[in-house]
Amino acid sequence: MKLTKDSSIYFILLVVPLFWGGAFGSTKHVLSELPPLTASAVRFLLAGLILGGWLAVRREWDFKVIKENWLGLTGLGLSGVLAYNYFFAVGLQYTSAITAALVVVINPVTTAIVAVLFLGEKWSTRLGLGIALSLAGVLTVITKGNLAALAGISLNYGETLLFGAVASWTTYTSLGKIVMKKVNASLATTVSTLIGSIFLIFISLGEGAWHTLPRLSGQVMAELVYLAVFATVLAFILFNVGIKRIGASKASAYINLMPVNAMLIAWAVYGETITLMHLAGMVLVVTGVGLTTLAPAAKDPVKTKEEPVQLCE
Repeated sequence: MKLTKDSSIYFILLVVPLFWGGAFGSTKHVLSELPPLTASAVRFLLAGLILGGWLAVRREWDFKVIKENWLGLTGLGLSGVLAYNYFFAVGLQYTSAITAALVVVINPVTTAIVAVLFLGEKWSTRLGLGIALSLAGVLTVITKGNLAALAGISLNYGETLLFGAVASWTTYTSLGKIVMKKVNASLATTVSTLIGSIFLIFISLGEGAWHTLPRLSGQVMAELVYLAVFATVLAFILFNVGIKRIGASKASAYINLMPVNAMLIAWAVYGETITLMHLAGMVLVVTGVGLTTLAPAAKDPVKTKEEPVQLCE
């Protein structure tokens, strides 16, 4: 398919949230045979190596830039790959893929709050409404619609960890606005993915599961390839193409479709149950994230070469 400035790019971008949405159910099933840190290490090591090869083909490796920005790039790897995937994968062991999708998708909302508080971005009524609707959607799912019980709410372990994933990704995105002032998104994402995967490999050794990789079922092996190739590498490349063709704001709006896809895939492929509260929460979250994403923004005092891209769903 030829990538030009026509309607084809909008259809291409529909594939990105489909890939990301499938990552929730796939990760949930992979965890039935592999512990979370080992699974994440395999996924991101493979993805990092593929991205590295892609940069080599495009001749985009710039070791001088890497050396000058190694501290920021390491921070991206620790927050966006190591910490995010620890909280995400471990959290999925204790909650459903559908709930995880609806919690994690508020990342743009929390990032917007941080940008307003610390990066000088503008507050608007639309942004505030989007944040309120998104939080209401997440609370609807967590409380199963009984918002009156909010005062005495007790999050289960999985949901608590998922909020750790949200905090990690917010840190990654906010730090990315600074690091990518000097490093383009392709190089920053590749280097941070490789750095994060090295840390994941190191801490996953304590799980003692690497020797079990040859004995994994065919389905789990296929899911690991899917997570690395489709939900990480191809999603990143297509999303970058979208940013170049139609701009970051319009491309980012497609992320709003991710929880819908995650919910449908988890139901159709993995047999998870969709409840009325999931549907109500999805409507609120998607609407809120949409308003947040499309809210008018002031000029960012920290100019970046490209917007940080989402790799870790």
